[in-house]
Amino acid sequence: MKRPNSKLTLSILLPVRNEGINIHLMLKILEAVLEIPHEILIIYDDKADDTIPAIREIRKKNQDIRLVYNHFGKGVINAIKAGIDSANGKYILILAVDDVGPTLAIEDMIYLMDHGCEFVSCTRYRHGGRRLGGSLLESFLSQIANRLFRLLCGSIFSDATTGFKMFRKDITKKIILESKPVGWAVVFEMAMKAQIAGLHLGEVPIISIDRLYGGKSTFRIGPWMKEYFRWFVYGAKHFRELHSNRELAVRVPKATIAK
Repeated sequence: MKRPNSKLTLSILLPVRNEGINIHLMLKILEAVLEIPHEILIIYDDKADDTIPAIREIRKKNQDIRLVYNHFGKGVINAIKAGIDSANGKYILILAVDDVGPTLAIEDMIYLMDHGCEFVSCTRYRHGGRRLGGSLLESFLSQIANRLFRLLCGSIFSDATTGFKMFRKDITKKIILESKPVGWAVVFEMAMKAQIAGLHLGEVPIISIDRLYGGKSTFRIGPWMKEYFRWFVYGAKHFRELHSNRELAVRVPKATIAK
């Protein structure tokens, strides 16, 4: 694992699978909103992925973007592992190529990190956060799961299942990722283990815009429910040992404040 570069603030991890269309929009938006030293890691696990030629063309003008081959195996969890290993930044941010909404919250996530947080999660369900587009079934299950997780297990996060997380690179040794390569279950695991590890936590609301155009969701109800339930049980078991006076820093971007 590489050591963080003291001059590089942020490493953005973008797992891809044939995102040749969506990647252009995401990178243009990131270029517009980022004003800090950063790098963008495009993580792929198939050498025939149509995202690769698009990135090679973009790299002719922007060397802050790098292609990273996921040598751990297929799946988001392995892409995140490969990205963490290759990241040079002090902070690491996980994004999904098909959702541009969270890019507007990056500045506020950085603010919380700079003011003591070690792990910051986004939320679609509180403080003005919203979810637009995507599968209605997936949205319903996500809201129910997060509500139950808070009520039954005492999770401090209002949206533990969102894929948008920022964390210090130096805390990754405290969170050992063990999820199966099923969807984005790994971020649910991360949200729980960050709480169990006693990290300083933060939350920023976002307006999530799922699949603005192009691509296809990988949501499969059977495997997803099985893996998420596994981590739900894990959290219920371990959260009993946590103190009830945990604190969560919240910062609300202007873009999410309802008019």
